[in-house]
Amino acid sequence: MNRRNFFKVTGTGVAAAVTGGSLIGSPKAVLAENGNSQKGSQRLRVEQLQAWEALAYGMFIHYGMSTYVENELPDGKAPPSTYAPDKLDVDQWVSVARDVGMKYAVLTTKHVAGHCLWPSEHTDYTVANSGNTTDVVEAFVKSCEKRQVRPGFYYCSWDNHNRFGSKTPSDGGGWQEMNSFPKTQTELLTKYGPILEMWVDIPGVLGRGYRTFLYNHIAQLQPDIVIMMNSGFGDGIQYDVSYAWPSDLVAIERGVPPEVGYPKYRTIEGKEYYLPGEVCDPIGENWFFVPGDKPRPDEELLNILQSCRNRGVNLLLDVPPDKHGLIPEETVQALLRLRKNAAL
Repeated sequence: MNRRNFFKVTGTGVAAAVTGGSLIGSPKAVLAENGNSQKGSQRLRVEQLQAWEALAYGMFIHYGMSTYVENELPDGKAPPSTYAPDKLDVDQWVSVARDVGMKYAVLTTKHVAGHCLWPSEHTDYTVANSGNTTDVVEAFVKSCEKRQVRPGFYYCSWDNHNRFGSKTPSDGGGWQEMNSFPKTQTELLTKYGPILEMWVDIPGVLGRGYRTFLYNHIAQLQPDIVIMMNSGFGDGIQYDVSYAWPSDLVAIERGVPPEVGYPKYRTIEGKEYYLPGEVCDPIGENWFFVPGDKPRPDEELLNILQSCRNRGVNLLLDVPPDKHGLIPEETVQALLRLRKNAAL
């Protein structure tokens, strides 16, 4: 199953089971009119969100157990020793981000496999018991601080390892414990200092009630953080409130807004919100490193970056490290050419 099909499953059948009903006909956000002069009802001030928008270009870093099993969506059964980089260099990742003109970076702290890139206190399936015990999250944040790149965290709600007896998030079993697990792992936001962005993937499995609780809990721990509940594929115009609300941003996965541009204000449940957009797209075809997956042609990458700039959204370009724990030189050179071609 690829990510698009996986997203369809979690975005419809599972999410409907979690929320107790069909998502057919679920509420959508309505684009607000004449919103440019308004401040909106969002948690963060417009000025704070515009400061995030001014960063414009960031690096998405998909790295972890999926890199080593060569499967984006693993079953979570690989032993932790499978994760075993022999030349891990987090400073290289962040240096590349800085040198190619990126202003922030978002690290996959835990993906579908459930393996944590930090020594979590709530599961043994972490780097602490792996082939390389480096706290990657700690190294990442420290490296960002040294290089003036703003750090962000990705966290996946769906977890194929830590299921607490459930076969899926909606089958009974350990559903309640599984879906409260993200709250315990907000230790991420108390151990490593201020974080720019918290990127929560597959939020539909959490249900509206728990998702709202989690959003508020994250905001309480770090009041200035920008919270992304991934709303998934599309051009950013349609927004499924039942699947991804509340959120401070609108995700645009593997797409760009239409030529008319991205609308910053929209009406959700009777209130108007200022909601910036963030495009996320891999530099090649895959989110995680896959041998032989080369960067896309220079012209294609330039078109994506320019489209984001012209249409008023940030670009979070995914740049996956390989099994050694390094961003491949071929990728580095493609990024340097992109900076030159885009005159960053």
